[in-house]
Amino acid sequence: MTPPRIRPPGVADERTQLLGWLDLQRAIVPYKCEGLSEQDAHRALLPTSPAMTVAGLVSHLRWVEHCWFEVLFLDRPADGNPQFGEVEAADFEVGDTPLEQLLDEYARQCAVSDEIVAAADLDDRGRNAEYGATELTLRWMLLHVLEEVARHVGHLDVLREQLDGARGYW
Repeated sequence: MTPPRIRPPGVADERTQLLGWLDLQRAIVPYKCEGLSEQDAHRALLPTSPAMTVAGLVSHLRWVEHCWFEVLFLDRPADGNPQFGEVEAADFEVGDTPLEQLLDEYARQCAVSDEIVAAADLDDRGRNAEYGATELTLRWMLLHVLEEVARHVGHLDVLREQLDGARGYW
């Protein structure tokens, strides 16, 4: 089931608005994937960016959440996160992993991120010194992840329209 796509209240505290906009962008990801065939989900449409598929974008967004909130904010090990490997854009490479599985992994990772964020103050700083996160607040990280998700939702908009003509934000 696709999460509801709801804008945050126009008058609310900073945390409510920030997390509300992030939740909206996250909810658009599975919406853009609804009814898409496996073949289309894994189809590369950009000759210069063959890893940028719908499935690849969902995988990338999962690893973005892991990177920023688990690795950089909490300083947990980066084990398994392809963003910390030697191969550029490895987090976009999904082989024939089903889109449904990728969406489930993304949803689970977002839930982990939400737990981490709920337990922290927006002014708390990241704990990972190796990648400079000690100079970044949780607020900054949330804004960056919001920017990252929204940017890739735009990519999903274009890919989906090219694949089957489906359009729409809501």
